[in-house]
Amino acid sequence: MMNKYTKMKENSQEYELIRSKRKSLALQVKGDGTVVVRAPLRMSEDKIDRFVREHLDWIEKQKDRIQELSGKRHVITEQERADGIQKALKIFPERTAFFAERMGVDYGRITVREQKTRWGSCSQKGNLNFNWKLVLMPQALLDYVVVHELAHRKEMNHSARFWAIVEQELPDYQKRRNELKKLGQFL
Repeated sequence: MMNKYTKMKENSQEYELIRSKRKSLALQVKGDGTVVVRAPLRMSEDKIDRFVREHLDWIEKQKDRIQELSGKRHVITEQERADGIQKALKIFPERTAFFAERMGVDYGRITVREQKTRWGSCSQKGNLNFNWKLVLMPQALLDYVVVHELAHRKEMNHSARFWAIVEQELPDYQKRRNELKKLGQFL
């Protein structure tokens, strides 16, 4: 169930409300400045409104940050896109095969995509998807995403066991993960 509400009261914020079988409230400010609130199915609108009001400062900081980043974001040309995809079609199979052998895991097909919010994913069947934009970053970050997705072949979650698998292959994975978050904002 998804509803979008426009709040007209003082100190209010327009937001999109997404209700689901969750236990807690979550707040997101999208790249276009849209505010999204994820809430449990039966939570009252008053409680949700209060949550948004209590986080107005945080929302404004996120909007300011998005505004600041938009001026620094790299605009990818069609040539860069075409070249990057070709490079990705070559490098992802190579790096995946390399790390899969080291980690003792298998995988299905590899697909290269241009996702807006993900660097990679792993399906239950073991098919891997990678964002071609990773080839625009240092190889250490691309390798981190490959190892992350291959670790899902052993643990299909982000539990402590999952992170131990990643750390076994890449002891500095946290540094790489943080760097990916920083650089990823500009693509």
